[in-house]
Amino acid sequence: MHNEFTAIIERDGEWFIAYCPEVPGANGQGRTIEECRENLADAIALILEDRRDDALRGVPSDALREVVVVE
Repeated sequence: MHNEFTAIIERDGEWFIAYCPEVPGANGQGRTIEECRENLADAIALILEDRRDDALRGVPSDALREVVVVE
């Protein structure tokens, strides 16, 4: 699945810090912009996976479950 999110990256001394406005709580940091971006991407993936798992816990076993693709 391909998703695109906004990364806001700022310099803080010797570090770069980043957050994603579309995914509250997703933050990253690194000594380089690339490391910062990768850490942010990992945080986004973990948060979305956790939210999906949490949302599906209450779904009845006989409910239809399909994939919807958003382009």
